[in-house]
Amino acid sequence: MGKVKAWVQAARLRTLPLSLSGIIVGTALAGMQGFFDISIFVLALFTTIGFQVTSNFANDYGDGVKGTDNEDRIGPARALQSGLLTKSALKKGITISVLASMVLAVSLIYLAFGKENLQLVILFFILGILSVWAAIKYTMGSKPYGYMGLGDIFVFLFFGLLGVLGSMFLYTKMLSWVFVLPAITIGLLCVGVLNLNNLRDVESDKKHGKNTLVVKMGFSNGKFYHLFLITMAFVCLMVFTWIEKINILHAFYLLSFLPIFAHLSTVMLTQEPVKLDKELKKLALSTFLLSVLFYLAVNIFL
Repeated sequence: MGKVKAWVQAARLRTLPLSLSGIIVGTALAGMQGFFDISIFVLALFTTIGFQVTSNFANDYGDGVKGTDNEDRIGPARALQSGLLTKSALKKGITISVLASMVLAVSLIYLAFGKENLQLVILFFILGILSVWAAIKYTMGSKPYGYMGLGDIFVFLFFGLLGVLGSMFLYTKMLSWVFVLPAITIGLLCVGVLNLNNLRDVESDKKHGKNTLVVKMGFSNGKFYHLFLITMAFVCLMVFTWIEKINILHAFYLLSFLPIFAHLSTVMLTQEPVKLDKELKKLALSTFLLSVLFYLAVNIFL
């Protein structure tokens, strides 16, 4: 039972709602255009969970090996750091998770495109490989991009643009520039969660050579960067609502920004990094709430 708890801890289940937000919004956008397939939806959700768990296992391993996860770290103890899992066990877990994720991804791609769209099959297979690479290389390897301040870019691309537009494309087989706006919204909010993590761990990261954007710009500027991320996320969704002429009564998904702006106020007034740990869950769950309300608004109430 102890081992099961250790693997659950390493999987970081609290991160899963955030990773699913892009799939839900992408599915909502497809529904706006009259497309939906329950099999694609379910497989997309499980594939995303697979990629997220792979990323979490890899982050636990990478930060543990490099000493970034240590007694100075704020937040939940990690499996490798706390000795619940060994290096070899965690590496095996990463391998199994990668294989499971790729099986799910291949099944999803085949279901969405079949044999007749070989170019799209190849394209999305490459995107799947890149997703696995991004999940692993955030903290693992000799030059992990998370230690060079590039994590924000990759989170924006994979959780935002690829997560939303890629999942929409699975249903529709087409893109439109206006749908980039909600994809940017989700991407920026996901970056916001990463930025909160980096704000919380700024001192520990600085001590152990993890040069996140917050380490590079400083704690105070990192909070203003957070203000920019949240504000632009709201603006993009407002512009999308205006372009699509969605009635304000049907745009109730915007209400999810009430707890987000309350969270933003807390972040801007916080002077001690340790006090930001509880804000991670608030922003992640608010983003998930936004995705669910957005789906309901544009597919049921419009």
